[in-house]
Amino acid sequence: MAKKSSIARNLKRKRLIERYANKRKELKDMLKGMEPLVDGEINQEFLSAQHKLTKLPKNSSPIRYRNRCSITGRPRAFIGKFGLSRLTFRELALAGKIPGVTKSSW
Repeated sequence: MAKKSSIARNLKRKRLIERYANKRKELKDMLKGMEPLVDGEINQEFLSAQHKLTKLPKNSSPIRYRNRCSITGRPRAFIGKFGLSRLTFRELALAGKIPGVTKSSW
């Protein structure tokens, strides 16, 4: 079982990502459409958009969110389709608690 603080921190990141998603997307789209240099000079609009993007909280970036097992909070060996780690998935599958999942044999 993962530490409660790690799970809570990850949930906080998820909420921040959802809160700032629209603003972050607008700034990113604005930066994609602009040229950083215009006639050899620095584009001030580009710099201001870039500055606004860096002022957003670091944890509002989607890359900082970590997939974790919904039961144990384990961050590694995550199976995205089920939202579980491999260990929890195996336990639940063998107990028959995941519909449609059977042990294979050939």
